[in-house]
Amino acid sequence: MSLRLLPTLLRPVRAAVLLLASAVLTSSCITEDVPADTRQGNFDALWRTLDERYCFFSYKAAEYGLDWNEVRSRYAPAVSEGMTERQLFEVLADMTRELRDGHVNLYAAHDVARYGAWFDDYPMNYSDSLERKYLGRAEDYAQASGLAYRVLDDNIGYVRCASFESDFGDGNLNEVVLALRGCDGLIVDVRSNGGGMLTAAQHLASLFVNEPVVAGYMSHKTGPGHDDFSTPEAFMLEPFRALRWQKPVAILTNRRTYSAANAFVMYLKGLPGVTVVGDRTGGGAGMPLSAELPCGWLLRFSACPIYDRQMQLSEMGIDPDVKVDISAADYARGTDTIIETARALLRAAAR
Repeated sequence: MSLRLLPTLLRPVRAAVLLLASAVLTSSCITEDVPADTRQGNFDALWRTLDERYCFFSYKAAEYGLDWNEVRSRYAPAVSEGMTERQLFEVLADMTRELRDGHVNLYAAHDVARYGAWFDDYPMNYSDSLERKYLGRAEDYAQASGLAYRVLDDNIGYVRCASFESDFGDGNLNEVVLALRGCDGLIVDVRSNGGGMLTAAQHLASLFVNEPVVAGYMSHKTGPGHDDFSTPEAFMLEPFRALRWQKPVAILTNRRTYSAANAFVMYLKGLPGVTVVGDRTGGGAGMPLSAELPCGWLLRFSACPIYDRQMQLSEMGIDPDVKVDISAADYARGTDTIIETARALLRAAAR
């Protein structure tokens, strides 16, 4: 569920790196307190790293009352030098889950701590068995750079995008649009797409704009305070350089639409001809960075917030334009109600 840098955002990142390097060089005679590799030292290192570098404290305080100092007070008594590594890991893992963030992980040799309530507490609203019903057998659909696509029997194009882990070639995207250009509408299914590269999400989204539009805004941490951020900088969604889609499009979402897939939805929601159908996305609007604890465990966390074009955070998800759930009866009938709703909307728009 990684969230990677957009090329257009690299300039402020490079500037931050140069500033950091300068600070290191000019303060080489200053000794920073490094937590000891003890149970308490690792607890302090994790809490302090997040306290100074995590980017959603104020947002989550407003959303559900998160108080990071209270979290420390509640978990600190559970730490003792006599506990095992696995017991320490369990305490630290539970503490990170207080952030309710799928981008916050603690990596050890025996396990990876992760927060999954953002999808576990909600209907799946997706089935690979139902997907096969619409895509058909392997010989019934085409595949280009990770995109599976075909024309459905009502002349609606269907594109399944299961991941943004790899970017798409211009030639691949051009061929997909070329093959589906005669369709009355297009479905882009990003349900259960856990993310990957922001560049890939931006590349696919570029098929649906004819002029540069603001895709969103991003800011960076400038200090240890919870609200120490740079002024948000806009980044643009540029039109694709070859064939672009000009007809209505429906984007299918569920709670496992996360990270870069959440960004894909953010880029396009509200634009002319775009309708988001399904369930609220899972969110994940923070660019993750990593830090190492004294014991060698790796801590990943959201460090840079990404806002939509209205300067709103989608960390906790994006609501669809048309809310649809797949019921137990729908599954039993072999009907993907989300796909069927999107097809009906697109057919109506084509009339």
